[in-house]
Amino acid sequence: MGNAALNTYAISYTYSQDTAADRDVVRPSHVEFLKDRFEAGRLLVSGPVDAGAGALLIISATDEADALAMMDQDPFAQAGLITERGIRRWDIFFGKDKL
Repeated sequence: MGNAALNTYAISYTYSQDTAADRDVVRPSHVEFLKDRFEAGRLLVSGPVDAGAGALLIISATDEADALAMMDQDPFAQAGLITERGIRRWDIFFGKDKL
């Protein structure tokens, strides 16, 4: 990443109920992946939304390609368990110091 400025991205995951059992199997690897990214300062906050129907992840990355490349390494993504993934650059004005 060098000295490039980091941007913040909001990534949304949507899951299918059909993949619930497979997600349960892969979840420990998924959590370990997220924990590693959190400890590296790349994942700022994350968690399930809508009673587990999806997730929201706030990450730091140089650009959208960097963000997506990192999230392509998520075991959920590699196992094809994310039905839909969205990404939006988020320019935070209030509360940035909380992240």
